[in-house]
Amino acid sequence: MSAYRLRPETESDVEGVRAVHVVAFPTPLESRLVDALRSAGKTILALVAESEERVVGHVLFTAVAIEGSPKRALGLAPVAVLPDRQRQGVGTALIRAGLARVTALGYDLVVVLGEPDYYRRFGFATASRAGLRNEYGVDGPFMALGLTPDGLAGAAGLVKYAAEFSLVSS
Repeated sequence: MSAYRLRPETESDVEGVRAVHVVAFPTPLESRLVDALRSAGKTILALVAESEERVVGHVLFTAVAIEGSPKRALGLAPVAVLPDRQRQGVGTALIRAGLARVTALGYDLVVVLGEPDYYRRFGFATASRAGLRNEYGVDGPFMALGLTPDGLAGAAGLVKYAAEFSLVSS
C-alpha cells in the first residue's frame, strides 16, 4: 500500500476522477453526475486523494437549499475510492478533510444520502430528527451533520439538491 496525499481537485484531474467513479460504482451514473455538477459550476469543494501521481479517491460537496431556512448547507456526494484502495482509510480521510474545509468556509450543515453505519462515524445522524426532509422520500439513509454548535437549529424543511442529481435519482 502506497501513501496518498489529499488536495483540491484541479482541471488536470478530470479524467482520473471520472475513472475512480466509473470503477467504484456499479453504473457510470455517479461519474456523469460529477461531470454534470462540475460543468454547471455547482462544485463548492472537490478533493482528491492522490498516490503515485494517480487519483485514487474523490469527494464532492455541492450547495443544497433548505426551503424556508436561511442555513448555508451542502450535500456530500458522491465519494469514491478505487476498489484496490478501499478499506484503507482513503474515503474517511477525504470526508474528514472535506468537512474541516467546509466548516472553515462558514457552512452550517452537511447532508448526505448514504449508508448510515458508515456516516455515523463522522457525526451524521438521521436528518429527519432535525426536521429535514429530501426530495427522494428517503428517511434512514438521509443524514445531516451540524458543522457548528447551532448548525442544525432552525434548519427544518425540504432539502433541494442541484437539478443535476436527477441523473442518479431516476
